[in-house]
Order: sequence, then structure tokens, then C-alpha cells
Amino acid sequence: MPELIEDSSAATKTPPPTAVPGRWRQLSLVGGTMLVDSTEAGLINGLFPVIRQALGISLSGLGVLTAAGKIAGVITGPLWVWAARRYSRKSVLAVSSGFWGVFGIGAGFAQNFTQLLVLCTLLSAGYAAAGPLANELIGDLFDSRSRGRAVGVLYGTLNLASSLFAPLLGQLAGFEDGWRWGLWGIGTLNVLVGIALCFWLRDPGTGASEDQLAGLDQATRTAQAKVTRADVAALFRIPSLVILMCSRLLSGHLLLLIFGVVFLVDVYGFSIQVAAAVMLPMGIGFFAGTLLGGVLSDWAVRRNPRNGLVVVLQTAQFAFAVVAFFATQIDYGGIGMFAFFFGLMGLVQGVNPGVNRPMLMAVTLPELRGAAFAVYLNVFEAIAWAMFSLGAGYLGEVIGLQQVFLWVLVILMALNGLFLTLLYPVYGRDVAAVAAELDRRRAQTQDPGGTPPPPSTT
Repeated sequence: MPELIEDSSAATKTPPPTAVPGRWRQLSLVGGTMLVDSTEAGLINGLFPVIRQALGISLSGLGVLTAAGKIAGVITGPLWVWAARRYSRKSVLAVSSGFWGVFGIGAGFAQNFTQLLVLCTLLSAGYAAAGPLANELIGDLFDSRSRGRAVGVLYGTLNLASSLFAPLLGQLAGFEDGWRWGLWGIGTLNVLVGIALCFWLRDPGTGASEDQLAGLDQATRTAQAKVTRADVAALFRIPSLVILMCSRLLSGHLLLLIFGVVFLVDVYGFSIQVAAAVMLPMGIGFFAGTLLGGVLSDWAVRRNPRNGLVVVLQTAQFAFAVVAFFATQIDYGGIGMFAFFFGLMGLVQGVNPGVNRPMLMAVTLPELRGAAFAVYLNVFEAIAWAMFSLGAGYLGEVIGLQQVFLWVLVILMALNGLFLTLLYPVYGRDVAAVAAELDRRRAQTQDPGGTPPPPSTT
């Protein structure tokens, strides 16, 4: 594994950061859209034992609910990104992650599994816009030296808030139709967030944070950032991006968010209220991990622009596999040790967003980041969610969730760490290709009478 500390002189050669005014305030609004989305999903996962009893659903039903929503996102995610380029990211986010909450309110009235499945799938179809558009906005709000910290703060705060809500939502299990009230409340909050986006979200425009494009007005940046089908297809010719996408298919830690509470209930016999309590330390750990990952990400870019992020990301996968073994394969009797190890799992898992999101931004041009994140989150990650949720649901009934967790959270995550070794020879080259294209655009603007070379397909 390459040393993390190299090219330290690069930190002194980079130009000063390009700061977008009000970027942290805009980040908080973007975070609001993602918070209500994740809270809604967390409610279904955390209260599934109650929903299962109320509607007569088997364990595999949770996998079907999750998989159906993710598969819907495979279709609608890229469509939302297309709509955002045709109209505006602000309007699309307000509709898809705001007013779309009416389907969540409707899900609270479901009388059987079919109705719940249809309404939750429609809800997920709208939420599929939040991931790619929010990450694209982060790339335009923050420069390459601060994206890790921004992503870390965003995802850390989201998961901390979700984890604080999880024990509270778990208490709804003690009330008749408590899960319905939870869906009604979160759906209403979604609509309020949509209204807030309409009034206060300010889109900085494509490429606003790039050093090479500093000083260019938004109209010029937009004119340079026209996207064709060939440009989108060219994403699959970026080796680093393809490796990162395939790595999502091996990201077994996704399973923990779906089946974590059910695992503790079915395998170790805890009540829903007690099992849901581990989500708080896991969320605190994730929050700390995202902050740590963000700091490590920005530091790694400064110390070793070529492969520093690869080292951090790969190490996080191996660390998760080790911690997951102790968190899921040993019976500690009480909930205390489980809470401790779930917190550690959250810590090492939390490192990932602050590293892999900036990596994806670094190897794609500004105008293609939305499409790249749509493929990364709404296609590859959705396929992973579907595989893990369906597989765990059905296999859990056959061989037990403990064995499923061993293979997915431990063994598969270790393999994922090995797979990321493929990034070392290609990542630095892909980052340099993006920088060269942005330099070309800057030079073309400064010398409009010249004859620029053809645009890069990177």
C-alpha cells in the first residue's frame, strides 16, 4: 500500500480556495432535504417488527420494501438529474424531496402490504433525486480542498440527527398505530422542507467552486458545460469511476442500516425499544467518523494528491470488517457491548462519505457530476441495496441473520478493501485529466480568438 505522506510540496503550489458566498448556509438547506428522506426510511426499518405484525408481513417483506424503492430510484434518479438540467436543481429538489412527502402521508394510511409497498416505492422514486443533486451542489459550493470537510459535516449531521430520532421513533412501537403517526409526521415535515427550499435555496451554478473557472460569470460557465449523451456515456471510460461504482456492489455495510434493529431482535432477543437504542451510539459514531473522514480527506489531498484518498478509503473497509465481526458474531448478553461495537461500526463506516464523494467529484467534470452521482447512487448503490435487502431477507429465514451478517458485513467488506487496490494506478491520472480540461476552458475564455483543442471526454 503506498505511503500516505508524499508530494507535501503540492500544498504550497495550489492556488487559494475559491469560496462561494453563503455555501455553509446552502449546505444546511440541502441537508434538510436528505434528513427527512433518511428519517422516513429509518422509521420503516426500525419499526418493521411492529409493521410486520400489524400487516401480516414476513421478514422478507422488509427486503422487498427496500429493494422496490431502490429499483424505482434506478429509473427516476437519472430522470431527476435530467429534469434539473432542463429546469433547475432548486425546483426539482423542492418537488422531489419536499412536496413528494404527500406519498409518505399516504403510506401512513396503508391497510395492507400491497398498499404500503406501492406508496413507499413512489416515495423512494422521488427521494432518488436528493443524493445525486445534493452531491452535485456540494461540488459547486466547495472547492477540492474543502469538499471532504463539507461532505463529512453533512453526512455526519444527517446520521447523528437520524440516530437521535431512532430511539424516539422506536418508542412509537409502544403505541397503537404509532408507525402510522410517524409516517404522517415525517411526510408533513417533508412538505415544509419543500416550501423552505423554494424561498431560501440559492444555486451557485455549475463549476462555481473550481479554481480554474474563478472570475467567470455563470452564463459563461454554463455555456462551457453543455452535456451530450456522448459525454454521459464517456463516464464509463473513466477507470477510477468504474472502480468506485463496482465497489458499491461490495459495500456490505449498507445492510446494517436495513436489518440492524431486526438483527438484534431476532438473533439476540432484545425488544424493539432496547434494540433501537443502539442506533444512537451508531449515529454518534457515524457523526464522528464523517467528521474524521472529512478531515482525513482534505489532509490526504494536501499530502498526497495522487493516492492519499485511496489509502484512507481502503483502510476504512478493512477496519469495518474487523469491527463488524466483534459487533455481530459474539453474544455479550446485555445491550451495552452491542451499543459499543455498533458505535465503532458507525465510526469506521462514517469515514466513507467524506472520502468517496470527493473522489468521485475529483475525477468528473462539474457538469457531469450529477449524472455520475445518479449512476453511482441511484444505479450501482441501488442495485447493492436491492441485492443485500432481498438476499438478507430470504437467506435470513433459511440460515439466520447472524450467518448473513458474517458473510456480508465481514467477509464481503474485506474483499471490498482488496478490490480498491485497483485504484492506485489510475486515480491520479484521472484527476489530472479533469484539471487539464478545466485549464483548457480557462485558456479558451482568456483567448477567445484562438483555436482550442477539442474538449476532453473525461
